[in-house]
Amino acid sequence: MKAAGLGCLGFVLGAIIGGVIGIVLGFVWINVFNTSDFEGYSGMLVFFTFMPIGAILGGILGAVALAAIASRVEPAPPLASSETKNPPD
Repeated sequence: MKAAGLGCLGFVLGAIIGGVIGIVLGFVWINVFNTSDFEGYSGMLVFFTFMPIGAILGGILGAVALAAIASRVEPAPPLASSETKNPPD
């Protein structure tokens, strides 16, 4: 249950961060490759291509990462032996 909850949280946070990174990379793309601004082409390229791709990839990676962290099994504490419970006199 813990892994599923953190996986969902990771998906949401990863999608937000991935969308922002996608927008930044889209702006870099239009500046490096001199994409036309005619009728808002460069803006549509950034917000309809780079942002969704970044959000999808970020969501998937965030969900997998947080679910993997949550599903790690912590080692159990060592069991106490009978000698440590009742020391000999």
